Amino acid sequence: MAQTEPAVNPVLLWLHRRGLEVAGWTLVVLGVAALVLPGPGLLLLAGGLAVLSTRYTWAKRRLAPVRRQARHFAALSVSTWASIGVSSLGALTLIALGMVWVIRPEAPGWWPLDAQWWLFGGWGTGVTLIASGLIGLTLLGYSLVKHRPSRTGWNVHRREGVAQHENG
Repeated sequence: MAQTEPAVNPVLLWLHRRGLEVAGWTLVVLGVAALVLPGPGLLLLAGGLAVLSTRYTWAKRRLAPVRRQARHFAALSVSTWASIGVSSLGALTLIALGMVWVIRPEAPGWWPLDAQWWLFGGWGTGVTLIASGLIGLTLLGYSLVKHRPSRTGWNVHRREGVAQHENG
């Protein structure tokens, strides 16, 4: 007996496609905005391209070099303990600055401008800085697991589910 494909509701299919487009373009627009505002602009742009690449070949073509560069820089970011430390310190600094923005202490006496210009942007800026730091730490952890060789010479490839020795 031949199996038949289940019937796909055309309304649900249309909603799914439009939802992907809206999500992809929203990420692209937020990414462009975050290039000049505090936030992970390049990450949002790449995420938007990734979502749009499920629907458009032009987005898939533009995403391929971004993925190659991202993998290259991910490997570089964990190539030495110094780079791991600097990356961690940068992410933790973003989180600390975000917490200062959220707490919003009074303007210090040495601040030369009006108090309204002290930590402008409010809690939204603080939350964005904290989120950027957390994303940075998450990506650093992922890069450590994915690109940093272990001391024993064994690297566990989770995709294949098999442990392989790096020399053979």
